[in-house]
Amino acid sequence: MAPIPTPPAEPQDAPDDYVGLDADTAERRARRQGWTTVRSLSPGAIITMEYLAGRLNFEVDDGRVRRCWKG
Repeated sequence: MAPIPTPPAEPQDAPDDYVGLDADTAERRARRQGWTTVRSLSPGAIITMEYLAGRLNFEVDDGRVRRCWKG
């Protein structure tokens, strides 16, 4: 049986630290921290829910991050 692959390490910053930031500032900060994919979404957007290591999701309303989560 083949070994189970180890997912790549993710940056260690907390998603809650992005809440309240301007969306552009939050995206620049996330990329500097090492997130490989940064996704900005409108409130209520329909999205796929698969977990993608290295991805940070922002729910952006009126130019500000209202919610942030990994995957």
